[in-house]
Amino acid sequence: MAEYDRAQTLREARERYFAAAGLGSGGYDQKWVPLAMGPLRFAIPNTAGRVRAVRYHDLHHVVTGYDTDWTGEGEIGAWEVASGCRGFVAAWMLNLFAMVLGSAISPERLFRAFVRGRHSRNLYGDAFDDALLATSVGALRERLDLDGPPPAPTTADLTAFLGWYVAAVCSFVLVSVVVLLPLALLVAWAI
Repeated sequence: MAEYDRAQTLREARERYFAAAGLGSGGYDQKWVPLAMGPLRFAIPNTAGRVRAVRYHDLHHVVTGYDTDWTGEGEIGAWEVASGCRGFVAAWMLNLFAMVLGSAISPERLFRAFVRGRHSRNLYGDAFDDALLATSVGALRERLDLDGPPPAPTTADLTAFLGWYVAAVCSFVLVSVVVLLPLALLVAWAI
């Protein structure tokens, strides 16, 4: 997990996060977002809904310390689902997909992040403005209940995790069948 100076503003920490992750200025203005899974390279559209969500998502990486590798994306996805993405449809979808991928890599870390999310808050629903970016990392960690030891999982946490994991797998399968299967067939037909 990445560590950010608690005294830094979110704006400063986010710049450090962008640099460490090789994200330039965050890529908010790009039309496509390049992704890589091992040797597989692809891109997803950088829709207005995705940009709206990823501004908060990037700050969540800073305050939670979850990395931007696939394990970290699974963790942040589980944490955001558990703490609630509110009306951010793109966040729900991307995070559910990240949960499926994260479960294949490190199910224990995914579950711990989910439990942490159930016992903390996130920024979805807050105003994204200069005042937010001027907040210190430490102050925001306190406000979102991210300081202190991670909570021990409860039966309610496990039940919620299982329910959300089933939703994540169903979403992944549905999108795979509706989008990826026809695309794969088209590519196979072209070859």
